[in-house]
Amino acid sequence: MNRHIIDLFAGPGGWSEGLRRLGHTDTGFEIDAAACATRAAAGHRTIRTDVAAYPTAPLVGKVAGLIASPPCQTFSAAGLRAGTDDIALCHQALDDLAAGHDTRPILRAACADPRSLLAVEPLRYALDTRPDWIALEEVPSVEPLFAHTARILRSLGYSAWVGLLNAADYGVPQTRRRAFLLASAARPVSPPDPTHAASAEPESLFGPGRSGWVTMANVLHLPAGDVITRGEHHTGGNRFTTTGPAWALTARARSWTLRVGNRSSATRRPVDAPAPTLLFGHSLNDVAWLDDNGMPVRRLSTVEASLLQDFPADYPWTGSRTKQFEQIGNAVPPGLAAAVLRSVLTPVSFPLAVAA
Repeated sequence: MNRHIIDLFAGPGGWSEGLRRLGHTDTGFEIDAAACATRAAAGHRTIRTDVAAYPTAPLVGKVAGLIASPPCQTFSAAGLRAGTDDIALCHQALDDLAAGHDTRPILRAACADPRSLLAVEPLRYALDTRPDWIALEEVPSVEPLFAHTARILRSLGYSAWVGLLNAADYGVPQTRRRAFLLASAARPVSPPDPTHAASAEPESLFGPGRSGWVTMANVLHLPAGDVITRGEHHTGGNRFTTTGPAWALTARARSWTLRVGNRSSATRRPVDAPAPTLLFGHSLNDVAWLDDNGMPVRRLSTVEASLLQDFPADYPWTGSRTKQFEQIGNAVPPGLAAAVLRSVLTPVSFPLAVAA
């Protein structure tokens, strides 16, 4: 029987792109129409469904790997943090599932934000399908729930690791910190070794040191041809060629900074540093380039956001501008996904057939 990699809350394809870089494919479970359309355009297999309502019985014996990035808005520092009030209910749901009792409907009704309980869905799927390996990702505040999940998985014979990883340490041009849970029934697990550091390291007796963090300047190159740096506008901007090594920004932009947020304390980073964590949502229009006087120049473009999230410049984002940026900001950077998956991936997995 063929066994598959399934990706819960798959979004636009961050994990899928990471798997693709490793020569594997997955089947994403996703409810958002725009994210499903993006996945389809990128060639990623998808079942459009509500993960919390999807029955696990048809998957028993068919799952080699389980990936999940539950929606983070309820726990995110950029959101209302209703999940903080629901954390005890989430812990109770984990214990109840481990004991064979599905109390999700009752507990969901008691939550300040019903989405909070989505954080327990990976355990439900893991208990019912017993995959060979598991990889979960969420905002840092969910780490205690991941630690609880890991304890349950260890009681079932899995090796499990929980901790925080910085995407910049794995070649992504963004200092995005997220909580991860890695588990395997077949081998001891540990976090992937970082490939990059804040400062480049010299060669030693043990081999070459880590490269320095990848910066925004390093990646803001567009495909060959003429490029107009006009952001999301339809007129104006500067035209230049990218037939050789070039920036997606004009030479004048070497002194620009990227601002994320609209408060006086908003994070600002020079273009020769990695981007901060890209947060869009209600702050979409506040992710902008500033000139050397600190004055706004223009908003971040979709292509630039895609590159800073470690997706290709031509990744086929679909939906409104707001939906495209929402997908980008929520996605796992593919390079980080690939680094994580290398530590748990089994040799062979097959795509899951989807009924037309």
